Amino acid sequence: MRRRGLTDLTGLLLPRPREIAASGPGPPLSRRFAVHGDTEIAASVRSRLEGALGTPPQPPESAAATEVELRLDPACALPAQGYRLSAAPEGCRIEAGDREGLYYGACTLAQWLRLHSGRAEAGGLEISDAPTFRHRGVLLDVSRNKVPTLETLFSLVDRLAGWKINQLQLYTEHTFAYEGHERVWRGADPFTAEDISRLDDHCRQRFVELVPNQNSFGHLHRWLIHEPYRRLAERPDGIEHPFSGAIEPFGLCPTDPGSLVLLEDLYDQLLPHFTSRQFNVGLDETIDLGTGRSRKACEELGKSAVYVDFLNRIHGLARARGRRIQFWADIVSRSPEVVSQLPSDSIALLWGYEAGHPFAAEAAPFAEAGLEFYVCPGTSSWNSFGGRWTNARENLAEAAAAGAAAGASGYLITDWGDNGHLQPLAVSYPGLLAGAAFAWSLASAGHPDSLPFSELLDRHAFDAPGRGLGHLALELADAYLDPGPRPRNGSTLFHLVLFPERALDHPGYEGLTAEGLERALARIEAARRRLQHETGPGEAAPDRRELEWVSRVLTWSCRLGLARLTQPAELATAALRNETRRELHRQLEPLVGDFRSLWLERNRPGGLVDSEARLRGSLPESG
Repeated sequence: MRRRGLTDLTGLLLPRPREIAASGPGPPLSRRFAVHGDTEIAASVRSRLEGALGTPPQPPESAAATEVELRLDPACALPAQGYRLSAAPEGCRIEAGDREGLYYGACTLAQWLRLHSGRAEAGGLEISDAPTFRHRGVLLDVSRNKVPTLETLFSLVDRLAGWKINQLQLYTEHTFAYEGHERVWRGADPFTAEDISRLDDHCRQRFVELVPNQNSFGHLHRWLIHEPYRRLAERPDGIEHPFSGAIEPFGLCPTDPGSLVLLEDLYDQLLPHFTSRQFNVGLDETIDLGTGRSRKACEELGKSAVYVDFLNRIHGLARARGRRIQFWADIVSRSPEVVSQLPSDSIALLWGYEAGHPFAAEAAPFAEAGLEFYVCPGTSSWNSFGGRWTNARENLAEAAAAGAAAGASGYLITDWGDNGHLQPLAVSYPGLLAGAAFAWSLASAGHPDSLPFSELLDRHAFDAPGRGLGHLALELADAYLDPGPRPRNGSTLFHLVLFPERALDHPGYEGLTAEGLERALARIEAARRRLQHETGPGEAAPDRRELEWVSRVLTWSCRLGLARLTQPAELATAALRNETRRELHRQLEPLVGDFRSLWLERNRPGGLVDSEARLRGSLPESG
């Protein structure tokens, strides 16, 4: 790899600052920092700076320390969370109008130091910077089997805070240990009240707001399959829905007073462990609304009126507990005439995960009504094994541009786990990193192809500059482009594995060819060869092991697809010849075993059995 010069390194700051100038070599760097100024943040700044240099032996106390001055001036001409940073031979100075700005200036200085790792000196630096969006969040799905350990979350929060992310949500359906509701979460390894309190404290020290999240309408099948909750369902008899293979009740009945009684109990148990005054109550994808117990009310009043009435009642529960609600806006967006009936202090979350999503059109009625809203793109990691990088990059950039133009106050990067959360954490890093870059810097969103994402990933996500993990991650995440079909919200290579009952004449496989699968195989193999050349076979960091597993499971999917193309299109996977099935099964077994090991490195055991079974089920018994 070509060694970058001093000035080139400014392009590797993440997010990219608005205004930056770099000069020649500056002062020798001590391993200690003397931080002066605002005492409430000095410790956090010192920790961030010393962490940038790793943990070498500390010098004697007599050794010179790098001087860092913090200037907090509410009257300074800087936007909220903005900062000015100066690094010169006589020391470093960070100026801001709020403590968030001081912290973000320290994050930039810490990155500058890390970019010069292994060198005695860093160059001089002058930066003036501020964010595009006031709220820059990440939502992690912890309800589709995979519940991260606290250690995983602590490490991820540290990383995200360094990228100037200032909000985190854990998408919750059944993964909080509610007292009296053990039958719902038993076996899921849910977060406890103590877990949340510890995570909340860890986040606050890094200027990250941990926003409580509990879906409160649809997506409650994990509750409603049990008694006594089933009687609260819109459809106690169940429906077919895309989040389970069973016929199950899915959403609460909004006209049943017992639904609010249940939610009151959940909110009273959950909310006291968060210091945030915001609360994401969900309310998305109410696919069974009006098909069962609320049918009469929906026919008389209109489905949207019944929905908005329930939203307002939930708003009342949250307001009584000192919280301001966030809610997913997909249902209201279908009936924009009801936006004026929403609580004026509610925050609408406009989500869409495909390139070309109409964020601008969806934002218009909320902006016209003066209602606060976020744009919510995604990492495109789910339903894919390796991600969908090109789609993610475009979706994330378009959301930033449309949101900024329409006046969105927030930008929430979502990372889902549909169908068993089979993608490892390393696959989410490209989308998280790109989203962090775009949420802070609209200029970066306007020219997403200009960012050196491979190198940014190596340095800021994988902590392995020059090792090629970033390149591997992006190549694997674009393997979805090769087979031919481009299904929404997922990849063909994932569908071949997870839906063995689908015949190849299913519309989702239209355009699938052996040539396309061979192209994907060639891309994957080239990426693996480069990885081995760059890192050597001895590298064993979790990120590398996860990406190597991804390359293997994608290879297996290609071989499965090629085998299926040799039989009539109307046949499913179970119809494969016995010798073909035996060979594919021989290759699958170590993949499943390594999946289990990798899962347990970063996540709790709960849910693993179900997710593992989904992989094993990709080769069903022959018919």
